[in-house]
Amino acid sequence: MNDDVRNIVLGVIAAGLSASLGWFVRTYLWKRRLRRKQAFFGLPENSESLLVVNRDPSSADMAVHRFDVFALLELSALIKDCGAHAQMITQDAARQGFGERTEFCVGGPSSNRRMAAHIGAMLPGIRFNTDPEPGPDRAAFQIGDDTYRLEPGVTEHVLLARLTTGQPDQARPVFLFCGQRAITNQAATRYLARHHERLHRKYGTGSFVLLLKVVNSQAYGPDVVELVGDVTRAAQTPPAALPAPKTSHRAP
Repeated sequence: MNDDVRNIVLGVIAAGLSASLGWFVRTYLWKRRLRRKQAFFGLPENSESLLVVNRDPSSADMAVHRFDVFALLELSALIKDCGAHAQMITQDAARQGFGERTEFCVGGPSSNRRMAAHIGAMLPGIRFNTDPEPGPDRAAFQIGDDTYRLEPGVTEHVLLARLTTGQPDQARPVFLFCGQRAITNQAATRYLARHHERLHRKYGTGSFVLLLKVVNSQAYGPDVVELVGDVTRAAQTPPAALPAPKTSHRAP
């Protein structure tokens, strides 16, 4: 075997080893990201999850707002990426506890009684104005002593929460997407899809409650979202009384 043939053979072997090593590293990194994603969402391979659908409060029929449909589609894609399965049920058909299956609950308490139950049981520091009559406080959030009002199409708020009971036998989280309008629910699901790795690094598999602000949705739809802050402590702290709000926010 002359030197030219030897060099060709050695080159082919080196290329094969390099390709194999690159494939192994990429596969390892992909599997590690997948495991982290599955852990954050509580969705092991072939596990079952629950999508709780609200109703459109502006419709007399049992309809779902189109932005909530878009939110459910984005959540379905996340569930599929984890190799899990989803069951979709309406908010008035959910008759089970939480912790056995990962749950994604979409919609405010006025359109989703399941959401109202979760908020009342796990986030006693949050109150909502569900009065259907027009007024400056319609659909406002009160978190602790602060009130966050709605300016339709300009400044709208949504709560994004990951909640667990902390019990070993109830390891599956509940995700809440609780907005002042349907478009904010989609904005929250999109925010979660884009930032779940950062949220996992910060919170691990624990509970958190984030307040998000959707900016100028009439021009940008659900794409421009700002993080107002982490309101976990205020949301989980029962109020000693029901004081009048100290601060009113239009654009926090």
